[in-house]
Amino acid sequence: MTISNSAMLLLEEATNFIETCYEELGKSACEKSNRLLEIKIEIKNTGTYTHRFEEVEHGARMAWRNNNRCIGRLFWNSLTVFDERHQTTAEGIFEALVRHIDFATNGGKIRPTITVFRQEQENEKSMRLWNHQLIRYAGYETQEGIIGDSSSVEFTIQCQKLGWQGTGTAFDILPLVFEMPNGELFLKEIPRTSIKEVEIDHPEIPGFSQLGLKWYGVPLISDMLLEIGGIAYKMAPFNGWYMGTEIGARNLADEDRYNALPAVAKLMGLNTQSNRSLWKDKALVELNIAVLESYQEAGVTIVDHHTAAKQFKNFEKKEESEGRDVTGNWAWLIPPMSPATTHIFHKPYKKNLVKPNYFHQPSPY
Repeated sequence: MTISNSAMLLLEEATNFIETCYEELGKSACEKSNRLLEIKIEIKNTGTYTHRFEEVEHGARMAWRNNNRCIGRLFWNSLTVFDERHQTTAEGIFEALVRHIDFATNGGKIRPTITVFRQEQENEKSMRLWNHQLIRYAGYETQEGIIGDSSSVEFTIQCQKLGWQGTGTAFDILPLVFEMPNGELFLKEIPRTSIKEVEIDHPEIPGFSQLGLKWYGVPLISDMLLEIGGIAYKMAPFNGWYMGTEIGARNLADEDRYNALPAVAKLMGLNTQSNRSLWKDKALVELNIAVLESYQEAGVTIVDHHTAAKQFKNFEKKEESEGRDVTGNWAWLIPPMSPATTHIFHKPYKKNLVKPNYFHQPSPY
């Protein structure tokens, strides 16, 4: 049985995955051998192969476990996997995306979830979501500066070219935009009933809610590629829940995002004329307290960075007990606030790439 070089590489990737996956699933040597023979025949005949659901399910979980940038990997085996590889219509895809949002949001009790759509096909474009996240705020360039989320400006322009018009506020929810294999684009508004947002207030600082800050409940990453056993799934949105500093120390605090620290500092009566007053640090802490307290009050799952670091330490211990090395990207694992108070700051990590995994892919626009 002879196969091409590209097919040989695919078979090698498939073999590495199946051997690990089936061992972890408790499959017998006979089951593994039979499955590898099926895959070899399928690759020889078609140039590719199709995963069984249990392979997609465990492969997606392994990809989370292997992702070097994620501090929340302790819960990798709890990932719910929806198999939507059969979807071929825009309406079916949209309904599947809304189902994902609703299931993951769960009234605020967030469930880690991934929805996997059809794999990359030879000689045709892949299904792609144009959104960075399924739920994301628009960004508008104006003469007075950017209104909304600066990281969304380019995508907002694309949405406007497709006929969408927001209301021009700082917190307009962008529509879903996805591309079909024939290159056709579809733009769909997410039902408002499916979108959970949290108004940001502070338990001890009067007038904090008047700053008008808020954020959405679930971070649903939608522009990464899931690779399992050499098969590329370019449309596989997934979510966990937020670590508070992602919102309070980055999204709302970064100068080139919502830049809320000066307004918080003014509300607190801080001296913003000198860096030595550490007004940014004081405002940053209170903004992060506001985020954590507001999410808790709204009943939306969130974790503080100290607890997340302890959970990652438990993950490291569990992986060690399973005989697996923990890889990591230190610069991404340390929290953006008080990193030296966590064990991660003081520990080196190897950035070795282990598959299955999630990969960044070039923007489709």
